[in-house]
Amino acid sequence: MSDFNDFNNPRVAQLPRHLRQFIVDQNYAKYTPVDQAVWRYVMRQNYSYLKDVAYYPYIKGLQRAGLSIEYIPDLQTMNDNLGKLGWGAVTVDGFIPPAAFMEYQAYHVLVIAADIRQINHIEYTPAPDIIHESAGHAPIIADADYNSYLSYIGSIGAKAMFSAKDFELYEAIRALSILKEAVDVPEFEITKAEEQLKEISANMGEPSEMALLSRLHWWTVEYGLIGSLTDPKIYGAGLLSSIGESSSCMTKEVKKLPYTIDTINYSYDITKTQPQLFVTETFQNLIDVLEQFANTMAFRKGGAESIRKAIDSKNPATAVYSSGLQVTGVFSDMGLNDAGELIFIKTTGPSALAIADKQLEGHGKLYHKDGFSSPVGKLKGAATPVENFGSEELYAHGIIEGNTAELLFESGIRVNGVVKAVYKAEDRIILITFEDCTVKESNGNILFQPEWGTYDMAVGDKIVSVFNGAADKGAYEEITYISDKQTEKIVYDEATNQLHNIYKEVRQIREGGNNEERLPSLFNALKTTYTQDWLSALEILEIVHYKGTHPELEKEIRNYLETKALAEPGHQKLIHDGLHVIENPVTQLITEED
Repeated sequence: MSDFNDFNNPRVAQLPRHLRQFIVDQNYAKYTPVDQAVWRYVMRQNYSYLKDVAYYPYIKGLQRAGLSIEYIPDLQTMNDNLGKLGWGAVTVDGFIPPAAFMEYQAYHVLVIAADIRQINHIEYTPAPDIIHESAGHAPIIADADYNSYLSYIGSIGAKAMFSAKDFELYEAIRALSILKEAVDVPEFEITKAEEQLKEISANMGEPSEMALLSRLHWWTVEYGLIGSLTDPKIYGAGLLSSIGESSSCMTKEVKKLPYTIDTINYSYDITKTQPQLFVTETFQNLIDVLEQFANTMAFRKGGAESIRKAIDSKNPATAVYSSGLQVTGVFSDMGLNDAGELIFIKTTGPSALAIADKQLEGHGKLYHKDGFSSPVGKLKGAATPVENFGSEELYAHGIIEGNTAELLFESGIRVNGVVKAVYKAEDRIILITFEDCTVKESNGNILFQPEWGTYDMAVGDKIVSVFNGAADKGAYEEITYISDKQTEKIVYDEATNQLHNIYKEVRQIREGGNNEERLPSLFNALKTTYTQDWLSALEILEIVHYKGTHPELEKEIRNYLETKALAEPGHQKLIHDGLHVIENPVTQLITEED
């Protein structure tokens, strides 16, 4: 992105190119007066309730992150404030792939969906939105233990292996969330998308590392509770940003379980409220559980099991030889001996070689455009792995530039060719290049023949690590998969624009303290033309209640809203909660805590 805006934030500035591709402009002007009212309503509700049940002093956390109760946050202000805490923020278009989301966290950057939920999803939306991402995640960033966990799970998540099924699931979730937030979508389309998501979810097979790690992320970062089982506090962003679930989750109907490594056995459904939640005593416990899980992952275990995960992913992954050489590509095959140990690995299509996450000169994906294959293991009869050979051992095995060498591996693989070059890194041999080379398995199966060109043989006794994505992401020009389904951009008709004008005028009256004589006619327009609206009526009631200047109008609006609450069960709780905050103003609560 040539016009990349880093908001003068060092964390955002250091984002690599493959992550920058997801960033979209916030386009602050697109937020309508109704959007601003939705933000204000949710934030007032949140603060009114969360002051008692949130783990972190909620309002102080909001202020430190550059957020206010009154207005949708502006990304520059957030970055100015988060920068002081060692974090940054960027806006994206809805759901992005989990690996990219995790990697942003590793870079200490919050990913914020640029859109805001519609008023008819004010309590909860399955789509990521600016309320969830900023009002949920940002206020707790000031807690050092929590933000250590957030960046750590990000760095581990960036290495987690996918299965191809994970991409299908991601697409299905993204498609459903977009439909649910779009306007005038026929019900059958949403039902069809829900059925498709159910079908994919039910046929995922063995969960991948990313699927399991996503569960840990969900039950902590999104839906976590902290404290004791009998008196937990909320720290998960999904709960902090849901005015419905932040309240219902504290009831006895929602089971509270201790947070342990067993939590990976609990899958989740983003479209429903959670049947159970997990309570951690400390944030350190989150790191301990994560460490336990990381020890089972391919990037720490290596070996055949890890290459199998790479093959299943059908996406670029990196295998690391014990010499330090990193092979990046789409893994397609492997060879095993009778003991089930790796003796051979193979990639298909553009591949690259690197050392310490830096691509080896001349070994990028254009050079290795048709894939890469190489043995793994020791030479037969050699006490030392080839990577640790000194000059005497190289000489003894005929590995001398210009010499024809025949290398026989313990596995039975035989490499015969003219040695062109021997490459070292940190005193270890990492690569031997051959001309006029033949590579055969013990059964005579040909793995490489002279007419295919130069043969680059990776050197290493074992594969010690396998992780998702490229070793040198910049050089590999990793284009992370981006969905072609974009979030819907709403075009408003004239009637809706008129309603926006009412919301805008009510806000101006509230903030400016004048033109109150307009309130009766604005309310009249609502009750005659916009009978579906309840929020602007609440805002007018708030003004006249505080001012005490229109007792008759106040009484009329109260009656109107109470009647509406009885007639419209879907709005009943929203109206009653709104009335509660008018009677118990948030501004007083802020003053008391500050």
